[in-house]
Amino acid sequence: MVKSKVLAKLRAGDFVTVAGQSRLADAWLSEVIGWIGYDCIWFDMEHRAFGYDVLPAVSLACRHTGIDLMVRILKTGYDAPMRALECGANGIMVPHVRSAEEARQWVDWVRFPPLGRRGLDGAGADADWGFADTREHIRNGNEEVFLALQIEDREAVECIDEIAAVPGFDLLFVGPGDLTLSYGVPLEFNHPTIQDAYDRVAAAAVKHGKWWGTTSGTPEAAQRVVDRGGRMFTAGGDHGALVNGLKQSFAAFSSVKIGK
Repeated sequence: MVKSKVLAKLRAGDFVTVAGQSRLADAWLSEVIGWIGYDCIWFDMEHRAFGYDVLPAVSLACRHTGIDLMVRILKTGYDAPMRALECGANGIMVPHVRSAEEARQWVDWVRFPPLGRRGLDGAGADADWGFADTREHIRNGNEEVFLALQIEDREAVECIDEIAAVPGFDLLFVGPGDLTLSYGVPLEFNHPTIQDAYDRVAAAAVKHGKWWGTTSGTPEAAQRVVDRGGRMFTAGGDHGALVNGLKQSFAAFSSVKIGK
């Protein structure tokens, strides 16, 4: 069983740096991300067609390099977090959480009793394929797995205090793109309403002993997140690296001319 690097850093008052893996499900890439020094991989199953069959190898690469695997799950029900966890994820991100009632449901599905109602198997990657002591596996599942709830809808912000008060989850993660759409100000990230929403999430997190985070596209944006009290931010991903790298290479090689 693994100890969460993310939770260790958060509990120590540090921040967490996340890399997105949303295009290539190859384990070698997960290992590279770990060797670079990231704390966590954000593996996206919400917007991509990945199946659970790719998670064990990705999880193994994360364990090998000592980083966490956070899976943004499909919201299909109880099976979504349970299968991701048993494949080796030690972080679950749930998109579009809109109410305290929904937050409690995800806690129920992710946590073992007495914190929740997750079912016990004890033969997956999260239990060292059955070699882990079952009681330790249960304890580890409740103490070394983090649950992040995405706040990306107006309805969620309007009841953020109630959501943040729900026990059993760890982190509120603002999804700025969808949040701007929900408020009717598409992609106006600096709009006062959106900035006020960030402030409300940050205040609720502090009040109820939760951490919060969001995306960031630049080091300057990440610094603003940390200065604002956020403790998790994104710092690049495979899609952007591939697209931007190819664009830069194409532009550089455009200097090649016949007869030059």
